[in-house]
Amino acid sequence: MSGSDPLSLFPLIAWTLRIHCWLLHALDSRVMRAILIDEPGDENCMKIGEAPPASIRAGAIRIENHASGVNRADLLQRQGFYPPPPGAPPTLGLECSGVVTEIGDGVESFAMGDRVMALLPGGGYAEEVVVDAGSAIALPDALSFEEGAGLTETLLTVFLNVFQLGDLPQGGTVLVHGGGSGIGTTTIDLVKRAGGKVIATAGSAEKCARCLEIGADAVANYRDEDWVEVVKKTTDGRGVDVVLDSIGASYLEGNLNSLATDGALVLIGLMGGAKAEISLGALLTRRLRVLGSTLRTRSDAQKAGIVSAFLERFGDDLAVGKIRPVIHQVFPLADAPEAHRMLKASTHFGKVILSVR
Repeated sequence: MSGSDPLSLFPLIAWTLRIHCWLLHALDSRVMRAILIDEPGDENCMKIGEAPPASIRAGAIRIENHASGVNRADLLQRQGFYPPPPGAPPTLGLECSGVVTEIGDGVESFAMGDRVMALLPGGGYAEEVVVDAGSAIALPDALSFEEGAGLTETLLTVFLNVFQLGDLPQGGTVLVHGGGSGIGTTTIDLVKRAGGKVIATAGSAEKCARCLEIGADAVANYRDEDWVEVVKKTTDGRGVDVVLDSIGASYLEGNLNSLATDGALVLIGLMGGAKAEISLGALLTRRLRVLGSTLRTRSDAQKAGIVSAFLERFGDDLAVGKIRPVIHQVFPLADAPEAHRMLKASTHFGKVILSVR
């Protein structure tokens, strides 16, 4: 080649550049299956379609998504009532599990091919997600992808609100509403694992019985029982240390009456309304705390801190498969509308999962 005319190399260079540009275009035009919503509405507004995957960024990992958990926040977002935080994907889905396929600059906690489960600001109803590495947890070999997809949101929600914000004392008691939900079943698991007691409410005799089966110390059917009286009876009149509530206004008075002195009401949802009156005198004389809390809108650094603290306390149990979700049903991704109908009807006990692959 040393004696060849340099001009003869131009066709080869041009051909190489064309191939390079074609590859870049192919990468840029990649698409993935995802649940798309043109306009907010009922379950029928969700359709399976194609969307471009997000670009990798520093500090993040790309996950080939195998399964995603379904949460009530997804139902609200679908209806246009819970928009994603700035910078988050518009696609539904706050938790997933899968395999790491790309690693952003500065990430040392994961390697290509690692099985992970992750807390997401959005994007779980899709074949790929990009998420800050601090929001991901190694998926134990003892757990399936479907089990991993049903853990991250509930584990971190319960840990943040009961143990960190609620400051549950050693041997303390928690009242959790919706004991048959993913949050409810996880609260029973973690609080009992930490040596505490749990009183749950549920809406049917069957769900009440199952709450007791998985470890609840007492349960009240909110349709025909006074759950405040059940709390008083179970605690010998003392009350509970923490109330974890997703109902809101309609339960506010009962929640405050259920608290022991120095107790905390942690509000994580407003299914029963957003406005109510409270007796400020009760807060003063019994030194009660009322806290509002969301997980989705917290910064990446805050979420990473919650993950780290959770793993420090419960990581050993998670790693060997002692912590696992109660799964009610797994739906294919295209059946997301049916999964939402199930949550809306509250006919499930535990988690509802979408199988993405």
